[in-house]
Amino acid sequence: MTSKVFLVMTVYNRQNYLPQALDSILGQTYPYWRLTIWDDGSIDDSPAIARKYAQQDSRIQFIAAPHTGRQHALRSVIASNANYDYLAWIDSDDYIAPETLANTVAVLDKHHQAGMVYTNHWIVDAQGNVLGLGARCQIPYSLNRLLIDFMTFHFRLLRREIYDLVGGIDLEFPQAQDYDICLKISEVTTIAHLQQPLYYYRTHPDTISLAQKSKQVERSSVAIRNALFRRGLADRYCLNILEGDQFQIVRRESLDPTAE
Repeated sequence: MTSKVFLVMTVYNRQNYLPQALDSILGQTYPYWRLTIWDDGSIDDSPAIARKYAQQDSRIQFIAAPHTGRQHALRSVIASNANYDYLAWIDSDDYIAPETLANTVAVLDKHHQAGMVYTNHWIVDAQGNVLGLGARCQIPYSLNRLLIDFMTFHFRLLRREIYDLVGGIDLEFPQAQDYDICLKISEVTTIAHLQQPLYYYRTHPDTISLAQKSKQVERSSVAIRNALFRRGLADRYCLNILEGDQFQIVRRESLDPTAE
């Protein structure tokens, strides 16, 4: 039986990058996918671009909505498309290699114990020039290391039942919703790492993670602290935020100057 993949792309004023993102999906060697493009109240030409692609391929659905935020868009779209084996979301300013879906689907089809697979990623500039391999994906995956390093960054393909099991996208995370759900997923299933650079992560002045970096750090810290509680570790460990927005997990005794 052929596995079906549901893809989500939320868009907010990405007219300069959206065509390349959509072309990369249309160029997939794995054809059994459906894409919903959710425009989150763009005021540029993004809606017109998205409509054009939806008219060209019946696998693409376009939804225009008021601006409510990425977490609301992702949760709404995924909730209304339950009849798919796997799902993923792709940022509208990034793009993927032609074999991305084929290779990640193959991992989940073969390794039934894995609830998610992630790939390596390239860093590219605003013009799409490759700058190098992403630093995060070069960090070896482990359940505990994920508490301080978001190595499961891009690209991620999830089993639909695992997404539902952890409660889906948490609306309390307008930022860092990806990190939050990866932490939750890591606690209920095996995560596979496909060491191929199949995702192109674009850095540019309007990148959400750059424009809202302080909020990203704050919500990431909440996601980590929540994970410590879920794992029964909060009474023994706590989170420190270091210079350069790095995270550190330390034993609580080490914070007590009287502790031996």
